[in-house]
Amino acid sequence: MAAPFFSTPFQPYVYQSQQGSVTAFQISGGDVQVLQVMLKSQEKLTAKPGTMCYMSGNMQMDNNYLPENDGGVWQWIFGKSVSSTVFFNSGSDDGYVGIAAPFPGRILPVDLANFGGELLCQADAFLCSVNDVSVSSTVEPRPRNIEIGAEVILKQKLRGQGMAFLVGGGSVMQKILAPREVITVDAACIVAMTTTINFQLKNPNQLRRAVFGGDNQLTASLTGPGVVFIQSLPFHRLSQRIASRSVAGPSLRDNPKFFIQIVMFFFLAYVMIVSSIILTDV
Repeated sequence: MAAPFFSTPFQPYVYQSQQGSVTAFQISGGDVQVLQVMLKSQEKLTAKPGTMCYMSGNMQMDNNYLPENDGGVWQWIFGKSVSSTVFFNSGSDDGYVGIAAPFPGRILPVDLANFGGELLCQADAFLCSVNDVSVSSTVEPRPRNIEIGAEVILKQKLRGQGMAFLVGGGSVMQKILAPREVITVDAACIVAMTTTINFQLKNPNQLRRAVFGGDNQLTASLTGPGVVFIQSLPFHRLSQRIASRSVAGPSLRDNPKFFIQIVMFFFLAYVMIVSSIILTDV
């Protein structure tokens, strides 16, 4: 007996571009995909460092310091990259560049002109871009308020009228929100969304969950209109699963609630020791 068919509110993402500005590209592979972009003469492609697989002989590769991409020197101090790899076609013939996804997932071609020229995305989502696209950090080095919004969870903003390529872990679905339509999603599962969506974080205080067990899931309420891309397997979730099943135990960075539990243990032990000393003196 066949399973009953029903209409789902989520749609698989289908790339659409304006007829006059078409970038030739090809996405190959299944779980770990490879993107091949064709570049005409004097065109350039900007990618994250370490993602290039191959390129044609007429391409020039250079690492450029782009402080607007990852927040400048402040991000460099905390171990983030502040450079991008730029591929430039200096010849007269067409060239190509092969870019690999850094983790299992789907590569999403996005024409920013179809999304109002702006898109918020996760820090690990941006893969590469062609021509007029700038990537800026939405997190202030010295925050002036403690309000947690979309700019804190989705740490990068894409601007421009060019082509950008994003990566989502696992399977990626697209949801087109109608005006005042509301959905609740795991904040880590958001790959990217348009700036017209109203983002509200739910249950921001997770201290009790972190100390006494349970996941550290943050849910967000999204209100339309706009478009949101949702991934089924965020990269940090994949890395935590691998670390928890490896021979060596997970680090404190991969398991923050273990660190909180250790602090609470020593704090309670200190209180008990001090209390016993006071009662003994009395």
